[in-house]
Amino acid sequence: MALDGLVTYALLSEFQSLLSFNRIEKVYQPEADEIIILLRGQGKNLKLLLSVNSNYPRVHFTNVNKENPTTPPSFCMLLRKYLQGGKIVAITQPNFERIIKFKIETLDELNMVKSRELIIEMMGRHSNIILIDCESNKVLDSIKRISFDVSRYRQVLPGLQYAMPPSKDKYNPLEIKGFEEFQTALSHDLQLSVEKGLYSTFIGVSPLVAREICFATMIEGSGLLGQLSIDDFHCLYKGFSSIFQSLQSHDYRPYLFFDTDGQKYVDFSILEMTHLSLYQKQEVSSASEMLEVFYKNRDAHQRIKQKSYDLRKSITTKLDRLYNKVQNLHQDLKNAKKADDYRLKGDLLTAHLYQIQKGDEVVEVVNYYDEDQNILKIQLDKRLTPSQNAQSYYKKYNKAKNALLEVDKQLKKAKEEIDYLEQVVINIDQSTYLSDLEEIHSELIETGYLKKRLTKKSVATFKKTGYLKYISSDGLEILVGKNNKQNDEITLKIADKEDLWFHIKDMPGSHVLLKTAGKPCSETTVLEAATLAAYYSKAKNATKVAVDYTARKNVRKPKGAKPGMVIYDYYTTLLVDGTEQAISHLKQI
Repeated sequence: MALDGLVTYALLSEFQSLLSFNRIEKVYQPEADEIIILLRGQGKNLKLLLSVNSNYPRVHFTNVNKENPTTPPSFCMLLRKYLQGGKIVAITQPNFERIIKFKIETLDELNMVKSRELIIEMMGRHSNIILIDCESNKVLDSIKRISFDVSRYRQVLPGLQYAMPPSKDKYNPLEIKGFEEFQTALSHDLQLSVEKGLYSTFIGVSPLVAREICFATMIEGSGLLGQLSIDDFHCLYKGFSSIFQSLQSHDYRPYLFFDTDGQKYVDFSILEMTHLSLYQKQEVSSASEMLEVFYKNRDAHQRIKQKSYDLRKSITTKLDRLYNKVQNLHQDLKNAKKADDYRLKGDLLTAHLYQIQKGDEVVEVVNYYDEDQNILKIQLDKRLTPSQNAQSYYKKYNKAKNALLEVDKQLKKAKEEIDYLEQVVINIDQSTYLSDLEEIHSELIETGYLKKRLTKKSVATFKKTGYLKYISSDGLEILVGKNNKQNDEITLKIADKEDLWFHIKDMPGSHVLLKTAGKPCSETTVLEAATLAAYYSKAKNATKVAVDYTARKNVRKPKGAKPGMVIYDYYTTLLVDGTEQAISHLKQI
């Protein structure tokens, strides 16, 4: 799973046939490490995505619509200043690296042609997008500024000369002239395995391609280079040259490989990859489509996960404290239930004051409140008088009695907080857009669980996406809240009294509203709404989930309750399937 030199070469060919002389209409920066360029020309509208995400660096055409911050970042503004209105006149891949250079010509304020290069380097955590001035070869700026503190070998800062990343003395596979040069290149370290020797010797060759060369030539990839015979080297060279001849003659096709269940993409390549025969394969129309499909969900999920990390950590820390608090309160409750025992001892000491002397540490008295009038031993404080010992037990009784009431209140309050915060964790898991996380963050500030940021630094804000909408088999609208504010909105503002309201039983989950329009609905539609309530809950992917439903008029919000917290009665309970497969037939709008 690597965007290697071969895929970059295929992308280059695709770009060269479609991008030349296209006008750059607009530049956007939806993420801190991602640029989208809107192109118009030759009767086409195209969106070019350049991403230097550490895990998924890539460049390709895209159809995905992304949220953009209301205030563009500074690098985005710089690109708009220098590139907007310009034309792409050349696209190159230097030295078969995972680098693509877009040469762009624009007119300056004096109507003089200025040439600049937008360079994307796709090299894992070292990936970068850099804008340079072609005349001076100086860096105008980059999406990631690399100072001397970050790298002693190569700095990328405005005003510095642009230098290519070090190639580590690797060979360009497209420049290998014959078998002898191939063998000499591979023989630099005969202690390497054949597979590692291939991808550590030749630029742009990934482990995936190296494994394919070994598999196609029936040479053991884990064997040492030093153990190969001259015939083995000839065989290896034949497989190697076959791949790069196909590449240069454009005799390749983009493939996606996925597991036997067809649920997860496991790899991609512009070659057929015979060593991946255990996986199913899907041929696609272009290298861009291949990357778009493969990375779409991975990238979105990873970004949401990264950006929700601090939020989730803060909530789970608070939940852990509440769990401990409840445990301690239960212990206090256990102690408080000894109140009657303290009162009994106080009464018995008062009744037997005449037989107790100051300095006694224990006294045995007849328990008049016991039918059998058994003897009861009572511990005494020898520093206190008999009367003071009796009063001490009465004080313990009063304290325990008051504690009993207070502990009940504290337990109820802690339980409400736990229910609320567990719901927030579910909401974070269900977030599909950055605006969803913003809404949750805003809610937690309003409820006092987070402090408002006191900073002058601008924070990217995004348009609200709102609750989810589905259409049932009968054509009725089903609304699903993704967070507590949305839950309150659909339940308390949008719902009509006769609409049906759904919620997972006794667990955190989304509010689900079936808009009945005042008409009876089928059992199928009710089951579909209940299934959505199960799927968007803590019991997601469970096969038997209890879901309650009732008319909206039976749902109430207690005074002072936190967002999303309601109570309901006169409900019916259904057992439904909460898996993704169970809702796959429902259309989301």
